[in-house]
Amino acid sequence: MEPQIHQQLSENLNHQIQENPTPDPIHQKFPYNFWGTLKENLSFRSKWGELNGAMGDLGTYIPIVLALTLSRNLDLGTTLIFTGIYNIVTGAIYGIPMPVQPMKSIAAVAIANPDFGIPEVMAAGICTAGILFVLGVTQLMQLVYLLIPLSVVRGIQVSQGLKFAMAAVKYITKEQDFAKSKSVGDRPWLGLDGLLLAIVCACFIILVNGAGEDRQNGGGCDLESSGESGAGAGGGDEMERRRGLGSKGFRRGLYSLPSAVMIFLLGVILAFVSGPKEVFKGFKFGPSPIHVINISKESWKQGFIQGTIPQLPLSVLNSVIAVCKLSSDLFPGKDFSATSLSVTVGMMNLVGCWFGAIPTCHGAGGLAGQYKFGGRSGMCVALLGMGKLVIGVVLGSSIVKILDQFPVGVLGVLLLFAGLELAMACRDMNTKAEAFVMLLVTAVTLVGSGASLGFLCGIIAHFLLKLRILDRPQSFPRLWMERNAY
Repeated sequence: MEPQIHQQLSENLNHQIQENPTPDPIHQKFPYNFWGTLKENLSFRSKWGELNGAMGDLGTYIPIVLALTLSRNLDLGTTLIFTGIYNIVTGAIYGIPMPVQPMKSIAAVAIANPDFGIPEVMAAGICTAGILFVLGVTQLMQLVYLLIPLSVVRGIQVSQGLKFAMAAVKYITKEQDFAKSKSVGDRPWLGLDGLLLAIVCACFIILVNGAGEDRQNGGGCDLESSGESGAGAGGGDEMERRRGLGSKGFRRGLYSLPSAVMIFLLGVILAFVSGPKEVFKGFKFGPSPIHVINISKESWKQGFIQGTIPQLPLSVLNSVIAVCKLSSDLFPGKDFSATSLSVTVGMMNLVGCWFGAIPTCHGAGGLAGQYKFGGRSGMCVALLGMGKLVIGVVLGSSIVKILDQFPVGVLGVLLLFAGLELAMACRDMNTKAEAFVMLLVTAVTLVGSGASLGFLCGIIAHFLLKLRILDRPQSFPRLWMERNAY
């Protein structure tokens, strides 16, 4: 049995790494057409889609960095500069809207624990990044990717998506104190950050984007085959034909609107209108001074114990494994290895965390959100990165005064659709057994037990379901990695 296991794993690794139709950026061999690849990866797929998609991840990014800035004095200017660079580089490398998101578990510990300061946050980020980097360069992460069943990954994605959606509903319906990470009362119906505004924004996104269909297909409405177009062509009534063409043109114009961009710009305008004195008080131009963070021995210890240990399973599952699965689902032919994603996450934080930039990773939720709003190439995140870089250099940490006045309900709307898009990745669970494992992982993860226990329960359930059919004449390693076998 042991030689069969090694042989099966070796075959799968060779297939993933050597026979990949779209070579993984980490494994590309020189010489190759560097400038041609760069041009392709940073191309515009649609007129407004890439810029609109860039807004799809802000519902997650802004609340976390704002909370850490207000509660733990995170240097927001430095964070914007480094994460902007990360966005540009990952967009150029991968050629899809590969997100750069804060490490959520580390951020949650820092917000909840007053003794977990910036040195501990950076120590946790560096330790997590170091482990991921080692797992990547040794290709152990690729082995983990091959062994984890798709149904377990989908359970992690659904639970993360539903967590985003539930947090979004809380943002929409309750007023928030990000510095203390808690709700402070019901949101009023009227006002510049009222419940009515959030509902109108949500309705606008649904009308423009539908359920998240490809924008190239007219936002989910096949205009060429619609009843209006057919009636105009075959009915012979000139007035009806003109009405049909006019309706089609209106709908095309509506479905092509950059909904996320428009809503974000509305939020910026409302931020200035609602608190002009707070926005401009103490406002300074110029970047924040960049300096190396002094991390004591105790900070390393607490950072690893309280930050790295709970963050590592989430980074492996949601930032590497789930992103690999989701990228191959959303972008056929763009099959990136877990090795490359693990290495890029490691390299980002092994540099930026020393200077006080928030620990970051890739995330399936960010990828789903950016895809939802039209992001289709690396230019989507590169545009976001250039925006962060410019703001970080020109405004520095003063930008926190604007973000603090930004309508939280509007952020909640953007986060809601990103979460729903991620949760809808479960649509390919075609058998009852796959759905059972996926829902088990989702349920255990959502009740507060965390992704680690949910993952463990899913692996055990998957194993037990495989045991039920071991009487078939097939090796267990091959049976384990086959879909729809039970």
